[in-house]
Amino acid sequence: MTEDKTQPHEDKAAAEELKGVPEELLEKNAGTADREADELARLREELEVAKQDMLYARAETQNVRRRLEKDIADTRAYAATGFARDILSVADNLSRALSAIPAELREDEKMKNLVSGIEATGREIDKVFAAHGISRIAAMGLPLDPNQHQAMIEVPSAEAEPGTIVQELQAGYMIKDRLLRPAMVAVAKKPD
Repeated sequence: MTEDKTQPHEDKAAAEELKGVPEELLEKNAGTADREADELARLREELEVAKQDMLYARAETQNVRRRLEKDIADTRAYAATGFARDILSVADNLSRALSAIPAELREDEKMKNLVSGIEATGREIDKVFAAHGISRIAAMGLPLDPNQHQAMIEVPSAEAEPGTIVQELQAGYMIKDRLLRPAMVAVAKKPD
């Protein structure tokens, strides 16, 4: 046996050494090499599948981490939402109290300090709102925006365009970029 066709990579010296070895043993060794090659191919395929699974798991972990970070940031940013909604009624009542004080009482020396105290409290509430990202929604003279305004009534008006806000019944507020409470407004309509 000089060159065995099943083993083309062997050199002549190896062929010389194999002289005298029974054919069935040579074929058995050739079958073992095929099995080993098949096993190696199967292991490589399993390795590729494991690599893909690992990449998918890493990507999913990264997505979960991003979602969690966003949820934490939202929680921090909007944690005061419930409290802010509750305190809005206090701000509304304070504003109503200030607007209910007649001009002659504002000038009365006995009432000046009381009025100044109520006004200072109103300014302080506005400052605290601003510090926590709570801002008042503009309404008067603007077109109705259903994302920020809630139309309560329609008022016939010859001066204002239909759909324009002509009266603010209750102030609306945003907390950062989210609606805290819509402004309740009266909207102009064409006169009858």
